[in-house]
Amino acid sequence: MKHQFFHVFRNTPFGRETFMHSAYFCQRTGLSLVVYIPKHPQFLMYFDRSIVTVDLDRAFLRSPETAREHAEEILSTFDVEYTFYEPTRFAASTLPEIPTTYGYMCCPRSISDLSTKIGMGYIGPRVRNIIKHAEFPVLIPSTVYKEWKNLSCFFGGSVNSVHAMTCALRLQERTGLPLRVFTQAEGKGKETYQQAMTEAGLFGTIESGQASWDFFEKGDFRENLYSIPHDALVIVGAYGHGLAKELFFGSKMETIQSILPNSLLIVGPNYPTG
Repeated sequence: MKHQFFHVFRNTPFGRETFMHSAYFCQRTGLSLVVYIPKHPQFLMYFDRSIVTVDLDRAFLRSPETAREHAEEILSTFDVEYTFYEPTRFAASTLPEIPTTYGYMCCPRSISDLSTKIGMGYIGPRVRNIIKHAEFPVLIPSTVYKEWKNLSCFFGGSVNSVHAMTCALRLQERTGLPLRVFTQAEGKGKETYQQAMTEAGLFGTIESGQASWDFFEKGDFRENLYSIPHDALVIVGAYGHGLAKELFFGSKMETIQSILPNSLLIVGPNYPTG
């Protein structure tokens, strides 16, 4: 299941755009798509250290009689293998259990609030909780479907950014797309970040030209974000501590997810780098 991408289908115009992002992701990476059309407003995900209850807003259960037809219609326009997932395990009669061994999962910025309430600066607590506990990265797509033709990854020298860069390099191997690594200096020289890459076994990709490195010593971070290509998938690292609402620490992470309109692939603290 590591080579499968999990998507919860929402039979609405907003859900259509999100679903197209997932189908495109699978087409670019060669992953197979697993589509879940929910019949209940909740499901459980059993992670190693936590059980996450996912609440779905009413839109996920809308028009069940046309949901599969609409999903298949969208999938017919993509070159991707897919299956529809039917839960076989239930914690209660209306509480299905969903596997957690997928390679990737797609979540809109919130899955427990109406889409009209979703703003660029808001990522819902249920989505944050999944990121906090999952080994797989979570795709948070832009609100309107758009293909991405580049990969952009942020590297700040932390363990979390090592996770993100490792994930980005694996995606580059799958897609063959150019990868740009972005670093905003924070009172430290370039050699400090280079050492962090070297210790993680990642700097060789910069030396060989497999990835380019944009290092910003000057300028405001918000202004430098303009350098991110408009057609890039952005890979960022995040980590959890304490309450779900405190998932994203640091002004850099908050700024990225609130300003950039690009689709984001968020890599959590449990992502395997080995």
